Amino acid sequence: VIILTGKGDKAFIAGADIQTMQKMNANQAQAFSKMGQELTVKIEKSKIPIIAAVNGFALGGGCELAMACHIRYASENAVFGQPEVSLGLIAGWGGTQRLPRLVGKGKAMEILLSGQNIKADKAYSMGLVNKVVPMDELIPSVEKLAHSIIKNAPIAVTATINAVNKGESTALHEGLLKEQAEFSKQFNTEDTREGLSAFLEKRSPEFLGK
Repeated sequence: VIILTGKGDKAFIAGADIQTMQKMNANQAQAFSKMGQELTVKIEKSKIPIIAAVNGFALGGGCELAMACHIRYASENAVFGQPEVSLGLIAGWGGTQRLPRLVGKGKAMEILLSGQNIKADKAYSMGLVNKVVPMDELIPSVEKLAHSIIKNAPIAVTATINAVNKGESTALHEGLLKEQAEFSKQFNTEDTREGLSAFLEKRSPEFLGK
């Protein structure tokens, strides 16, 4: 498991360098957007679960990077937002695509079109984050979650990520076919045999990722 967080308690990722963006032309802006989108896709498609521990401001690209993570925990002082329209821009690292998938079209439009910041409690209520905790409990809470994931079969964890990601980008019947394929492939692994045997023998499994 990978935990992505910021240093200190002020910002997860505050956003792009505005001075650098001011000097961009359209071609450079497209390359910048492409780079950011490729990064977020790599996070999203990572075989290893990535948890965002949002410890402060997550604005613009910071919010978009957090949304690409598989799970998001936030401290009580965390602030989310896509303020691009207030700069004469739009979100360019996947915000217009991932935010509606996470919170629904109406709420996403409110955030994207107003450019207003969202506090942690509201982000939780709309489904943008999984959990909100006090700042001093953020990393311990994320580490506890990470350990609960690590104890499971790594091949099955990766297969679950693959199936969920496929379902987000395709029709239901195609997603179900992907689930069938990933489910059946587990029966070729030593981990599945170990997991089923351990359950029947009432002992803890020892997964080897094979």
